[in-house]
Amino acid sequence: MELQKPRGTRDFLFEEMKERKFVENTMRKVFETYGYQEIKTPIFEDLSLFTLKSGEGIIEEIYHFQDKGGRDLALRPELTAPVARIYLNQLQKAAKPIKMYYFGSCFRYERPQAGRFRQFWQLGCELIGGKSPDCQAEIIALAAHCLEELNLEDYQIHLGNLGILRGILNQDGVSADNQDQIMAIVDKGDVEELRKLLNELKIGEKSENILLELIGIQGTQEIIYDVKTIIKDYPDALKSLKELEELLIMLESFGFADYIVNLGIARGLDYYTGCVFEIYVEGLGAQKQISGGGTYNLIEVFGGDHVESAGFAFGFDRVMEALKKQKTRPPLKSRLEVFVAPISSETKLNAFKIAQKLRKNGIITDVELSGRKLKKILSFADNSGARFVVLVGARDLENGEVTIKDMETGNQEQIPIESVADVLDNRINPSQ
Repeated sequence: MELQKPRGTRDFLFEEMKERKFVENTMRKVFETYGYQEIKTPIFEDLSLFTLKSGEGIIEEIYHFQDKGGRDLALRPELTAPVARIYLNQLQKAAKPIKMYYFGSCFRYERPQAGRFRQFWQLGCELIGGKSPDCQAEIIALAAHCLEELNLEDYQIHLGNLGILRGILNQDGVSADNQDQIMAIVDKGDVEELRKLLNELKIGEKSENILLELIGIQGTQEIIYDVKTIIKDYPDALKSLKELEELLIMLESFGFADYIVNLGIARGLDYYTGCVFEIYVEGLGAQKQISGGGTYNLIEVFGGDHVESAGFAFGFDRVMEALKKQKTRPPLKSRLEVFVAPISSETKLNAFKIAQKLRKNGIITDVELSGRKLKKILSFADNSGARFVVLVGARDLENGEVTIKDMETGNQEQIPIESVADVLDNRINPSQ
């Protein structure tokens, strides 16, 4: 019987995990620099948490099951709904805004393809109870800051505001359900399907033409004036455009101006209410979107008060793929700093003591555990990337010494056993 990993999942070995941990830790540091605190939620939740948010249709797209008590549960397909549950359960009385971030695996039952897996990771944040567009400006700057720290290139941040399109539809009396259908098609970018639906819904010719024109508009801050002219007869849409204009001004204060205004962004989820953004990286094909977010009111969907919030998430696996495509490898150093090698079986107990002393002084240390001959030990230590090897021999021990071998230069020297930790620490971290 050949054991295989489940379809749509992956194994990550040592070097790849080093790269993933570096990227994860870099992003964590940026999130925490902005005052966000980490949370963890269960890997499975009540199924109703996701059907309330996304409708019954999501059941076909996720892993769901009954436990031994007959409860309907689901592996989480995303992390925004669990965050809303946490807020309703424990944080309603907390001072606002509440800043939290998360990193964890999610699951969707879909056909695996390039860039899409059944188990994947998200790293994102939620800012609950903040004022828009202020909070939106901060999270966009935060997302850009993460990518700058990773030295990712050729990414584009597209900004829009759903209120502009919805303001036009509201004025034409289009129902909320029909608006959601329209937004879902705008999100897909299918102009012909959108045109067909607008005709079926008997949207006025003027509004239809304006909608079709708006979703094709992309550019810099200068396009705001043109959009004002196009929607001048739609007060609600103008109000949302002003909010978008304020966001662009605020982004300059956050030191970020490298964006594209794109009124065709819809996000396709009905709980998004205002400013939205997506981040694309060229070269990833159909899976070029590595992040998305915006302002939303999910709390009210779950029966809570109206609490304006903003958030976004990185598709962590897509970020890793983008870095790989661009050959932007993290600056990883060998994690193994010292290998302790007993020259004979008689000195192995002393070798263990020395290894433990080094470890307790914060030096990343391995020690020979297989009883190999010295030549093979040195070969193994070299292949493991160890910078230094501590040779523990009987004659040196009689003199209260050990031999340190520098694997880069080949130089060897004897030092007192009581000094081994200090000597190695100074050589590994010379600037400290």
